[in-house]
Amino acid sequence: MAFKPLHDRVLVRRVESEEKTKGGLIIPDSAKEKPAEGEVISCGDGARKDSGELIEMGVKPGDRVLFGKWSGTEVQIDGEDLLIMKESDILGIVAAA
Repeated sequence: MAFKPLHDRVLVRRVESEEKTKGGLIIPDSAKEKPAEGEVISCGDGARKDSGELIEMGVKPGDRVLFGKWSGTEVQIDGEDLLIMKESDILGIVAAA
């Protein structure tokens, strides 16, 4: 893929949710909510202060992140559904256990 977001934008791939509940019930596709968790695919260089100084990104490709339910703009790149969002739309990084 040859796409790089500009400034403080991030390209994110949604992480698929479980198809069963803890009790073993299968959730049909029509009842599933879009997950608010994803993997960072690509990042811009960062935002700039009024002085022109670069503010580095707090996330990097490969990070698993949580974001708001309605965050980002859905795009299709190379046949894959992805999201482009500002870094400020990301709520946090999910640490590996």
